[in-house]
Amino acid sequence: MKKSDDKSRRSFLNNGLTIGAFSIISGSLIASKLFGNDEPDEELVEVMTTEGDIIKVPASEVEEVPKKPAYNEREGFANRKFVMVVDLAKCRNALKCQDACNKHHYIVGDNAWLKVYKMQESEQTAPYWMPMMCQHCDEPACVTVCPVDATFKRRDGIVLIDNEQCIGCRFCMAACPYSTRVFNWNDPEQETALAEEEHPAEHSADHCGHPSIKGTVDKCDFCPHSIDKGELPHCVAACPNDVFLFGDAYEDTVTNGSGQSYRLSELLEEKAGYRLMEGLGTEPSVFYLPPVDRSDAFEDGLKEYREFNSVKKPEEL
Repeated sequence: MKKSDDKSRRSFLNNGLTIGAFSIISGSLIASKLFGNDEPDEELVEVMTTEGDIIKVPASEVEEVPKKPAYNEREGFANRKFVMVVDLAKCRNALKCQDACNKHHYIVGDNAWLKVYKMQESEQTAPYWMPMMCQHCDEPACVTVCPVDATFKRRDGIVLIDNEQCIGCRFCMAACPYSTRVFNWNDPEQETALAEEEHPAEHSADHCGHPSIKGTVDKCDFCPHSIDKGELPHCVAACPNDVFLFGDAYEDTVTNGSGQSYRLSELLEEKAGYRLMEGLGTEPSVFYLPPVDRSDAFEDGLKEYREFNSVKKPEEL
């Protein structure tokens, strides 16, 4: 497995999501300059044509394009296909991923969007820890059954819920084969998660950073606001063991919380990556690497779990 140069977790998508200002000139103007129809009385600037030629054109004919297109939470990012890889061999149930996700999404109690399960195929096989979140399917059944378009899939592959549009019918929960959605039966007591003054003032369809609403469905959102800032999702950045990797399938690159980047295709091939319930045809965007050559014993995860919950729930000691 080849590892590329380290990248900052804050800039893992900057090459794709941020473009430099550049100049656009009309085809007729380029043609006139190439054939020598200059206008020496006006200030000239150098620009590059689509063929790579450097020519001089009048400054008045140069138009500057904004560095970054406006972000539309329902459309997503153009020419992107976001994916996540979960390395089961590295997970020791530290739950830092869940803690970070809860904190930044105002989630409390059992409504965590990311859960870590103890898995064991049989009594004869070794147990392991498995993080589980929304799979952000390319063929999401949840989107198909939603009667009010509250659940939607963006062009970058992220599946989201507009909780102000959700009517709480829970059809999406019934349709999801991964059981990763949660329902807000009561008013979420989210003032304990973050201070009230930190709550965003305006509603956003991508939900990231907005309080939940009673009677609506919630789920993992891949942290689109972090992506918009060139940052990794909170679970990826917070994991101390680099269990999670996140990136763009079109660029064939994924990055972990330590800033190490890998070729997605090579990683999946060399580590025998797979997707959950492949036969259903949902085409998930989350890949798993098998729990082989584990660096920590399963029992270490139990210790981490007890330590984590001794802080979160001292009454259960």
